[in-house]
Amino acid sequence: MRERKYYWRLGLTIFLTACAVLVFYDTFYMGGTLQSFVTKLVTALAPVLYGFAMAYLLAPIVNRIEDLVDRVAEKWTKTKVAETARWPRAVSILLTWAFVLFLVYLLLVMLIPQLVESITVLINNAEDYYNQIYNWANGLLSEDTELGQWAADLIDNYYDNALDFLKDKILPWAQSVLTSLTGGIWSGIWSVVSFLKNLIIGVIVSVYMLAMKEKSAARCCKLVYGTFREEQARTIIRATRKVDDIFSGFVRGKLLDSLIIGILCFIGCSILDIPYTPLVSVFIGVTNVIPFFGPVIGAIPSAFLILLVSPLKCLIFIIFLLILQALDGYVIGPRILGGSTGMSSFWVVVAILVGGGFGGLLGMFLGVPLCACARALIKYLIDRRLRQRNMPVEARAYVNRDREPVPGDEPEEKNE
Repeated sequence: MRERKYYWRLGLTIFLTACAVLVFYDTFYMGGTLQSFVTKLVTALAPVLYGFAMAYLLAPIVNRIEDLVDRVAEKWTKTKVAETARWPRAVSILLTWAFVLFLVYLLLVMLIPQLVESITVLINNAEDYYNQIYNWANGLLSEDTELGQWAADLIDNYYDNALDFLKDKILPWAQSVLTSLTGGIWSGIWSVVSFLKNLIIGVIVSVYMLAMKEKSAARCCKLVYGTFREEQARTIIRATRKVDDIFSGFVRGKLLDSLIIGILCFIGCSILDIPYTPLVSVFIGVTNVIPFFGPVIGAIPSAFLILLVSPLKCLIFIIFLLILQALDGYVIGPRILGGSTGMSSFWVVVAILVGGGFGGLLGMFLGVPLCACARALIKYLIDRRLRQRNMPVEARAYVNRDREPVPGDEPEEKNE
């Protein structure tokens, strides 16, 4: 029996090692067959992924509404609601999606018309803005200033090279961009239609997931305990709970924080009579989702857009935005997010840069909780190894540990 178990483990190890070698070779030396397969699989499962994301975000709301429904039913009927009753969950899911759809309706009715109006005004004034920028640049680069003389000398010296660069590089690139834009209109429309289709199916999937979330969690736990030893299964379940705490605290909290910042920005800009208030508020709220760099990403183009209309309004907007970000950093953010990640500012910046390099804006948003999960895993493994050696887990205990004598290695005293 032991030999059979040994050979079974050996065969499984050889098989997994061969699979890892093939995946490595395909990823780095072949055409990326596995990557294309994963891309197709993710595209096919997009509605399920959308549904899982929506169910994950709405689960706390459903739980609170369900508790409220149970309390109301107990007071009304004077009897406790049975645990097997399904109607409280159905009512809570229905009320949750009704509330979400009502918020979407308010967004479409109140914000979208003003947003369209702001974009229309921006397009209509594009020529005036261009002339204004041209006059600024022309005045700045006039030959009466040192900067203008330097620019004129530079253009004279590199005129031929600049002309060749314009003909050989810029014009062909512009033609290709125009061709891709005209040819990509239909593909863009089809992408929007596909996204809406996947979103509608995702809403239906989220309803099913919210209805059976406890049963699904129980089955997953059963699968883990049936596959691994009990000690390993407990470790996996604890790690999963820790990941859920990090993601739920950061993702849900950051989305709620960005929504509050967007609303406060809209109210403040409306009171201060800032130009393009709806457009600026949406931009500030959306970019605030990105930690650390988000406020800067949203502030620079918004301030430049307001500067084209009124420099004074631009200054007022910058001061208001600084106050708003200070309020978010010291009051709103800590109350909502708390210590959900437990990372220092340095590692937050590193996580954002790495996530943005691999996944763009979505990577910048998810890079922080993923880095927090990796940090928690590494800390757990190191602390467990230190405890097995009967060593302290506090980091300060190892600062001068190399200077401390090791037991058994003390130098022998000389006999005088």
